Amino acid sequence: MNDILQIESSQSSHQRYEGYDRIMGNISWLLIALVALDIKLMPTNSSNVTFLAIFSVLLFFYNLNARYGIMSRKYSPFKTFIDLMVFLAFIVAVCWYTGKITSPFMSLIYLILMASALTQGRRVTYFMAALAITSYALLASVDFLELNYYLTHILEVFPFMLIAHLGAMLAGESETARREVERLSLTDEVTGINNMRNFFLLADVQEKLAKRHKRTFAICMIDADNLKKVNDKYGHFAGTTLIQQVARTITANIRNSDISARYGGDEFVIMFNETSKEDVISAVERIVSSMAATPFDFEGTSITTTLSAGLAGYPEDGEDVRRVMANADEAMYVSKRSGKNRLTIFSDTMYDESFGKHGEKEPPQ
Repeated sequence: MNDILQIESSQSSHQRYEGYDRIMGNISWLLIALVALDIKLMPTNSSNVTFLAIFSVLLFFYNLNARYGIMSRKYSPFKTFIDLMVFLAFIVAVCWYTGKITSPFMSLIYLILMASALTQGRRVTYFMAALAITSYALLASVDFLELNYYLTHILEVFPFMLIAHLGAMLAGESETARREVERLSLTDEVTGINNMRNFFLLADVQEKLAKRHKRTFAICMIDADNLKKVNDKYGHFAGTTLIQQVARTITANIRNSDISARYGGDEFVIMFNETSKEDVISAVERIVSSMAATPFDFEGTSITTTLSAGLAGYPEDGEDVRRVMANADEAMYVSKRSGKNRLTIFSDTMYDESFGKHGEKEPPQ
């Protein structure tokens, strides 16, 4: 389960840096356009035009390579860091030939610092701030002037430090909030296990692996038998505690590689990966018996309840996750109708086995 979540987190990070890569590409074209405009406005006999043109051409080819060449589709924090280093070097070089610290391009360093804060984290942002300050000192110290000149420009580096620090702090808060939103969107708020949206995302990966490598999986549907009675007798908060107890019991009896989720209400689903339904019967029976044998406490009252479970497997009971789930759900309702507190394994004969050869009840159509 942890490996699956790590894969999903990696995919999410990949998508984020894919978006950052597009932004970096746009910044490249913007920088080239600004320098081209500056060249247009400069006197044609200026020797600086040649250097600015060379820098622009170099950035142009770098951007082509990064977005469409051998570096394309390699989305990562490192690639974004390389982009930022190239942009900073480009801006400093352009500033050198357009007025040094009085260059109109000097303020673009702030853009690099903010981009670093949003994409690289605190340490790299501070490193970029140190490079920005060093670059500023280099541009300011070309001419040897009086002491007041240097003291004045020392004060001007503080905005670099302040923007880097605030940007890193805000980016950290934003990342924390993003992770919390992502967690809430993937987990059930009552039990803390997966919600059905995340279950199907994870199950889809396992289904594809099972089909590709000819593997098996099993799905178990579980329902709490007495939720309504508990709600009516003890209140809905007791029912919530019951649901949480079911989730804890399930989590304690399955592997980390298995996927559990709250299906809705008091019903749960478990996907046992890379195993047959026969191999997980003991695990499901352990969940059922553990729930019956372990009362939960609610405001000083000990409450006991039971579970009904149904189990089906791939590929014998369905060609995909949803079909196997439907058959496991049908088996679970057989458990309900045949006395509760038990497991029913899906098969063509499960009705005869549950209700007797002639059956007191007809199976549902």
